[in-house]
Amino acid sequence: MGSGGRASDGRWSRRRFVGAVTGAAAVVAVPAPATDPRSTPRPATGRAAPAASATGPEGAGRPPGPRPLYLGTYTSVEGGGTGIGLAAYDPVSGTVTGRGTLTGVADPSYLALHPDGRTLYAVDERQDGAVTAVRLDGHRVLGSRATGGAGPCHLSVHPGGRWLLSANYGSGSVAVHPIDGSGALGGRTDLVTHSSPLPGPGQQGPHAHQVVTSPDGGHVLAVDLGTDTVYTYRLDPRAGRLTEVCRARTRPGAGPRHLTFHPGGRYAYLANEVDDSVAVCAYDPPTGRLTVGEEQPTGSGAGRNHPAQFLVTADGRYAYLANRGHNSIARYAVGAGGARLRLLDTVPVAGDFPRQIAFSPDGRLLFAANQKSGTVSVFHLDRVSGSLSLAGEPFASPVAVCALPL
Repeated sequence: MGSGGRASDGRWSRRRFVGAVTGAAAVVAVPAPATDPRSTPRPATGRAAPAASATGPEGAGRPPGPRPLYLGTYTSVEGGGTGIGLAAYDPVSGTVTGRGTLTGVADPSYLALHPDGRTLYAVDERQDGAVTAVRLDGHRVLGSRATGGAGPCHLSVHPGGRWLLSANYGSGSVAVHPIDGSGALGGRTDLVTHSSPLPGPGQQGPHAHQVVTSPDGGHVLAVDLGTDTVYTYRLDPRAGRLTEVCRARTRPGAGPRHLTFHPGGRYAYLANEVDDSVAVCAYDPPTGRLTVGEEQPTGSGAGRNHPAQFLVTADGRYAYLANRGHNSIARYAVGAGGARLRLLDTVPVAGDFPRQIAFSPDGRLLFAANQKSGTVSVFHLDRVSGSLSLAGEPFASPVAVCALPL
């Protein structure tokens, strides 16, 4: 993929083409269980907003008043943004107020926060992919590092805070970068390409879509849409290198996109983008082995739909799925300690193509970034019933593909 989301031959890449600007109940159970810097630091613009760690129950210790909200976009598409959007939200009403833009970051389509709450990381989703670090105090861009692959679309920080993991969609690979004491990134320590199994139906190659660490910190899991596989790795905490330990296959053509763990750590929920399904997966922490259960519905009915991202509440009682196409958020009840999902209903997202969803740190709000409508919808979440209610009119944000509330 190159600037504007086109492949090197001028065609739209499948990833950006899918998102280009333009309840019956079910229950399913599963069985128990080489360095290459990209740039030096660059100046930033935009008003600063206070930042704080997202640790602690219900956001304990947070000062009252507006909280920071960071917004990801594409800068190389028509109508896109010019960098990372800066905003604030009221944690009670859910009202969002714009506060400018942090420029100097190209195509920041996904954002992640360091565990200490002081540094933000963004992918640069371009053909020559990179990841960028931003110090939240003063919104200083600390610099970028090459991922060694094309179109990085997801990143996460290892729980220890020493390593940044990123997934290169275009080249089907996973990269590791060290994080120093200032939050800045060092040169890449590893790059693992998913060379097998062969691509699934309709796919031309591997497409790493997500890389996350298991809740116990013992394994790193990479979800690959192109090979219909979830790869499990061990991360060497000193060298920053990945060693594959096992694989889990979905049904051919499922196109797995996003995996979210239940807080109990023994189950996870997988969103399959291509065949519009979800699956409950059993997870064995000692071995890292994932067992994919039966596919079940997303609540989208017969229409064209591409499920995007799962969330699970901190108490493990409810799960939510962003449905792109059906333009809804599916609500599931979680049962049997995480082993079952029961589809309760779907709620209109009040926007077009919800690419990503996120909870506020206190769990009282849910944010949905709607790519095609260029809006962010905010919902109040009733933590007893799990129901969602829209918190006013959606906030306008160019090609909104990620919302990160702090």
